[in-house]
Amino acid sequence: MTETRFDALCIGNAICDVFAHVEEDFLVRESLVKGSMRLIDTDEAVRLFDKMGQTVRISGGSAGNTAAGIASLGGRPAYFGKVAEDELGDAYAHDMNGTGVYFNTPRLLDSKPTARSMILITPDGERTMNTYLGACVEFGPSDVDEDVVAASAVTYMEGYLWDPEEAKKAFLKAAEVAHANGRKVAITLSDSFCVDRYRSEFQSLLTDKVVDLMFANEHELKALYETSDLETAISAARESGALTALTLGADGAMAFDRNETVKVSAQTVDNVVDLTGAGDLFASGFLFGLARDYKLGDAAELGCLCAANVISHVGARPEKPLQNVAAQSGFEI
Repeated sequence: MTETRFDALCIGNAICDVFAHVEEDFLVRESLVKGSMRLIDTDEAVRLFDKMGQTVRISGGSAGNTAAGIASLGGRPAYFGKVAEDELGDAYAHDMNGTGVYFNTPRLLDSKPTARSMILITPDGERTMNTYLGACVEFGPSDVDEDVVAASAVTYMEGYLWDPEEAKKAFLKAAEVAHANGRKVAITLSDSFCVDRYRSEFQSLLTDKVVDLMFANEHELKALYETSDLETAISAARESGALTALTLGADGAMAFDRNETVKVSAQTVDNVVDLTGAGDLFASGFLFGLARDYKLGDAAELGCLCAANVISHVGARPEKPLQNVAAQSGFEI
């Protein structure tokens, strides 16, 4: 087997996040569904940005956030994602490499600009995402560095990659390379709307063992199995044979497969500021724990700790080293 150089390889849409705090009536005026993620074109991106007021810009994207979280824990992450040869692309690459993430995906030249997501945060901390995909939809099989996949303990991919056809091909190529080298493959379902678009295909990824580990929240899991009852969804996920890491918001998280089930409590958060990235950072802790041979419950607890840390401030990436936060909570990092 190839030497393990990376705890996890994260593959996803490389997106610059643009945050703004808004009141509930802003969403009403703009006919936006609170808590949703919608894809927008260039004209809508410009129009909405002009209405957002004061903003904060941070390099993001779901899998990119997870990679940054693993680096903050002292881990060794890699990342695949497509940005353009432009100012935002330069900033994104600088941010990723600066946090300790190996990021060397070839840039997109003379075409679409780097993607950006405008995230509207209401007073309760909920986020509504408006995403212009730009360059990131050009990610394809030729961007999959097989040596990096082979050297990664886990390859973790976004469900959002199932939208562009070339990204889907890249997903399947990376999974094939990972398994050929005795590695694990993970997917996050991304959101319930994504699940609605690709329900049968996501189920097949699990039952056909293309994916070994699934990350989901309770809404996504219920959408995957078309049920309003969480226990029914859990039973169906268990029967798929894959390991499932399920986040439950204030109720903590579960991890289960056919042979084992663990449940852990959420960490106390005095002031929830922004829920953006909670699931991404849960995945950071869980993947780090699995790569370092933690027990399943300990990996889930570390995931909850990372999620609690990120929702206490604006933005989907850690503001202080998670390695220190985890050590103070008794984890051997």
